[in-house]
Amino acid sequence: MLSTLSQCEFSMGKTLLVYDMNLREMENYEKIYKEIECSIAGAHEKIAECKKQILQAKRIRKNRQEYDALAKVIQHHPDRHETLKELEALGKELEHLSHIKESVEDKLELRRKQFHVLLSTIHELQQTLENDEKLSEVEEAQETSMETDPKP
Repeated sequence: MLSTLSQCEFSMGKTLLVYDMNLREMENYEKIYKEIECSIAGAHEKIAECKKQILQAKRIRKNRQEYDALAKVIQHHPDRHETLKELEALGKELEHLSHIKESVEDKLELRRKQFHVLLSTIHELQQTLENDEKLSEVEEAQETSMETDPKP
């Protein structure tokens, strides 16, 4: 009976130890579970941060590509100093051509006036010639009529 009692006490002690061990294991598992949850939350935050960084990197890359494209376009054009020189030269050429145009227009206007005067003179000369012809015809007619009419 002592032996049975001793075995029961031993069994009970063993069960208490297993129970305590199970409680500690449960606490340990809960602690590990909380740590894993914290790690997962941290990983989610890190993933969100990495996504933001990726988006920012993509934006920066896109901006650089646009910048490079614009730089290539700009390289094909002359620099500002050269453009200003060309613009100034074209301005001088335009001014020179404007003066030439004015002088040609003045000359054309002079030629028009001279042509008008020439046409007026030709018209007057024609009138004078016509008048002279009529006058000479009248004189001839008078002479002919004087020759045919005897004088009394």
